[in-house]
Amino acid sequence: MKIIILGAGQVGGTLAANLASEHNDITVVDQDQDRLRELQDRLDIGTVCGSASHPDILDRAGAEDADLLIAVTSSDEINMVACQVAATLYRTPTKISRIRSSSYTSQSKLFGSDAIPIDVFISPEELVCRYIKRLLQYPGALQVLDFADGKVQLVAVKAYYGGPLVGNELATIREHMPQIDTRVAAIFRRGNAIVPSGTTVVEAGDEVFFIAAKKNVMPVMSELRRGDTRYKRLIIAGGGNIGERLASAVESRYNVKIIERSYDRCRTLSEQLRKAIVLHGSASDHELLAQENIEETDVFLALTNDDEANIMSSLLAKRMGAKKVVTLITNPAYVELVQGGEIDIAISPQQITIGSLLTHVRRGDIYNVHSLRRGAAEALEIIAHGDSRSSKVVGRRLDEIDLPEGVTIGAIVRGDEVLIAHSHLTVASEDHLILFLVDKSKIKAVEKLFSVGFTFF
Repeated sequence: MKIIILGAGQVGGTLAANLASEHNDITVVDQDQDRLRELQDRLDIGTVCGSASHPDILDRAGAEDADLLIAVTSSDEINMVACQVAATLYRTPTKISRIRSSSYTSQSKLFGSDAIPIDVFISPEELVCRYIKRLLQYPGALQVLDFADGKVQLVAVKAYYGGPLVGNELATIREHMPQIDTRVAAIFRRGNAIVPSGTTVVEAGDEVFFIAAKKNVMPVMSELRRGDTRYKRLIIAGGGNIGERLASAVESRYNVKIIERSYDRCRTLSEQLRKAIVLHGSASDHELLAQENIEETDVFLALTNDDEANIMSSLLAKRMGAKKVVTLITNPAYVELVQGGEIDIAISPQQITIGSLLTHVRRGDIYNVHSLRRGAAEALEIIAHGDSRSSKVVGRRLDEIDLPEGVTIGAIVRGDEVLIAHSHLTVASEDHLILFLVDKSKIKAVEKLFSVGFTFF
């Protein structure tokens, strides 16, 4: 595909790296020449320096025959104007835009062929907020991802000493839970991926990704780790877009306190929020945290737009007794450093946003894409089409499908029915298959496997 990415920031740069590794023709547009040079040194891409919404700049970037335009600059207005220019002058088939302000996204009439011609808009703040809400729903989970409109979930947990399954083979999970069907899609042990089989022994410290119907997630989690009690008390550091959205979404279910530095912002928050308590101060103020009984807090969430401030306040909160700390980190290098130490969960807004963007970039009927392990692995939801003559998967048992190395099928969703993958299952047309790719370079091979031959047409 010929793709133009507007904006070479964290999201644009990470997206360019993801797509360039899959042999797409990528051009990145930005006003920062140094940033473009840095990307060009690392990646096989084209770059154009200039304002992303200007027609002459889009022309130089090759908008005339581009398949896809992705506008992820830091300005909502530039992103929207760029999509309008691409549609009016170049008839660009697909236009994706990052729009942060809920003032725009709440107005559905603004977007469409007869208004601002954006095919898909993505709000990173909204995506991060939803992601954190799922983590709060399952105490002890490191990652929770929805598939098939929430019918199936892929959950990552760390296996602990004392968990019923630790030290045993995966095959014994059926003995422990004869009524519940689940499948372990992958295990990461000391940073390395293991494609599991029934004889794989779970070790303490393993990061285990399992797939199950939504109603079965909690019982499976209890097999891998000691039971975590439900969260009650949350402290949110940072009353920006993400902090406010999250507090507003969860204040009716949890006891929420939100700490914000700016007095004016505190006043706005106290008017917007109904139940949450708004505190004026710094989240790294030892005295303030002690005063607010940090040792009785179930989850401390550092959600400011400053990585260093988030990391320091999280470390302080953990030292002072917070049971779990969740930290928002925009610099990918920091995520690798801090995850799994004193900071329980490091959240990368880029990876969450990239997963959502990739859903719309992938060829074929890929319905859902989630980036895992800070982008090293991927989970896909893909729809099978055709019949036994035109498709390499439809009409075949799972053990007859020639999957690329490192790719596993975790589940099949057929209508409202969730079928956990077992070798005897046969794939039917229109089934949604959930696949796990330990090596995401195999994505092209997966797309080819699911493509439909000419006999189908």
